[in-house]
Formats: sequence, C-alpha cells, structure tokens
Amino acid sequence: MRILFAGGGTGGHLYPGLAIARAITRIAPEVVPFFVGARRGVEREVLPTTEFAHELLDLHPLYRSRPWENWLTIRGSVTAWRRLSSIVRAERPACVVGTGGYASGIALAYAKTHGIPYVIQEQNSYPGLTTRVFSRYARQVHNGFPEAEHHLSPGPGTIVFDSGNPIEPPPVPLPDRAAARVSWGFPAAGGNVMLVYGGSQGSRAINDVVAGWVTKNLPSGLHVIWATGQKTHAEYAALETGRVRVSAYLSPVSAAYAAADFALSRGGAIATAELCAWGIPPLVVPLPTAAADHQTANARALAAAGAAEFIPQAELTEERLNAAVTALTDNPSLLRERSNAARARARPDAAAEIARNILDLVRQT
Repeated sequence: MRILFAGGGTGGHLYPGLAIARAITRIAPEVVPFFVGARRGVEREVLPTTEFAHELLDLHPLYRSRPWENWLTIRGSVTAWRRLSSIVRAERPACVVGTGGYASGIALAYAKTHGIPYVIQEQNSYPGLTTRVFSRYARQVHNGFPEAEHHLSPGPGTIVFDSGNPIEPPPVPLPDRAAARVSWGFPAAGGNVMLVYGGSQGSRAINDVVAGWVTKNLPSGLHVIWATGQKTHAEYAALETGRVRVSAYLSPVSAAYAAADFALSRGGAIATAELCAWGIPPLVVPLPTAAADHQTANARALAAAGAAEFIPQAELTEERLNAAVTALTDNPSLLRERSNAARARARPDAAAEIARNILDLVRQT
C-alpha cells in the first residue's frame, strides 16, 4: 500500500511529513510512503538522505510581490501534473497527505480531481493558503494549533483533529538536567540556562541583539546556549565564555533542550512545538516576513495560553531582552507557570496519533 506525501519548500512543511511517514511505517510496515516535493525547496537536500522514495517536481510558489514571474508557477504546475499522473498510474496511492507549502497544493488538487482521499496537516495557528483552499474537501485535517480551526471551512465529510504538530517526542524519562548542564560546561545546579535559537539558518536580527546583551547585561547566574547559524557563526564565535556557549548549529538539538530552562526563538510551528514538548517556555520573536505573518499568529496564541512572551522583532532591543529574561530569572514561580503552560500545549505523541487516524481512513476506503 502506497501513501503519497506532498509538502515542502521549507523544513517547516517537510519535516512534519517525514515524522508522520515514520510513525505510519512503525505501526504498519507494509505501507510504503512516497514523497513529492519541489526541486527548489529544502527537500532537494533532505529527501535524498532519508529512507523514502521520492520525486522532485518543477514547482514554484505564487510570486505575490513579483507577479510577472508567475508564468514559472503555471508552467511548473502543468509539468508537475503530468508527472503526478505517471506516478499514480504506476501505483495508485491509498491516500495523499499534504503538509502545506506550494509543494503540496498541486498534489492535493490532483487527488481531489481523481477521487483520491486526502489528509492535511496544518502546522500554524493561522492556516496557509493551501490548507484554507483544500480543507473543504479533505477527509481529515490535523491542526498543530487549536486556533487554526477558526480559519477553516471544512466540508461535511471532513473531520478536524486538534492533533498538535508531529515532532520527535522527548525521551521518557527526560535526560538528567544536571548532567545535561555539565555537558555544556555549566554548573550542575544553580541559576538558569537560556537557549537562543533563531532557526536552522540563524537570525541576524536576534544574533545582533544577543551579541550586545551578553557583553553588557548578562544577568548573574544565567548561562546561555546560543546557536547562531552556520553562515554567521564566525562573527559571534569570539563572544564565547564560560557562561556563553556559541555554536553554529545544534546537533542533536535535544542536548540543548535537556539543559535549557527557557528560550529565545523564532515563532516557527515545529520549533515552538518541540520547545513546548520539553517544557521550555520561549520568548518568541516572530520572523516578520513569514508568509501571512503566521509566526506572529503562533506567538500570540502561545502568549495567550501563558506559555510564552511575544516580542515583535521591531521591539527587540538589548533593554527589552534583558527585561524579559530577568522577569523569568528573578521570578521562579513565573518561569514555572510558563513551563507548565508550555507542557499543557504540547502534543508529543502527535505523529503517532495522526498516523493511526490516517491508517484508519485508508483501511476503511
């Protein structure tokens, strides 16, 4: 049995599909996931390193700010439709799973046209265009944020689930906090550990503010794990001290999660889902250029739940950062409340839950 996965362009749309596919094969080894993505997306680098068969198509996003380039989108959609026809003729999938982004829209349209049941996994609190368009005809929609349901118009045959975002769940039991701190060269106890993580590529806006802050205002007893991103690491590496560890990237990121008490992060759905699963409340600085400003919607939702503090990028200064950090380090009860609220939002078993629901669907059709 084949299940076709479509999504990508960014890691935030690709990695949820991989997590669901792996959960499905753990439950039902006879299922064969097959991925389609865009040649120009992150899947070009990631999918060849996975265990899954895949094909990359000539797909393009809607060029909203450069509409004259949308001829590429049209041409790519036509050629992708033809390739999808060949893929389906070779083995008709029992289901199509769309995880968002421009790489999934054409596959969901093909499934709708040819009577193939499809499922959508939406990561963000404000659903993307693909989800908003195709949710009406989906058999299942799995929301990463419960707030997303308010923006959908599901059809009579659509079941909407508050599943949470599919991530690699934290181990049970969690790693020993004292040992994790020592592994970074920090004291086993006392003070707090803050994780700074601007995404896989890092964030110049966050890095520049953190650079000034750690040299002038680092609170007593605070230790920092700072992931700068590969491209800019050399600019900040000299700021490493016994209390500030500067890394280009975190591999595995779980080593940082195991040591951290709170974080400064972007508002990506998967990153914030992982932080919540580990009980790490973030100070969220959304990427202002994210599509439909969805990171701001995510940050507002987490802040409203008491699990985070929302700091617009335009307001991120050394002074604002220091105030947000010291509010937590000087008030352990506030930090504990936010950590508990983050855990309450977490859905560490989301991938397995989504997998079981998808398998129930395909076994009934």
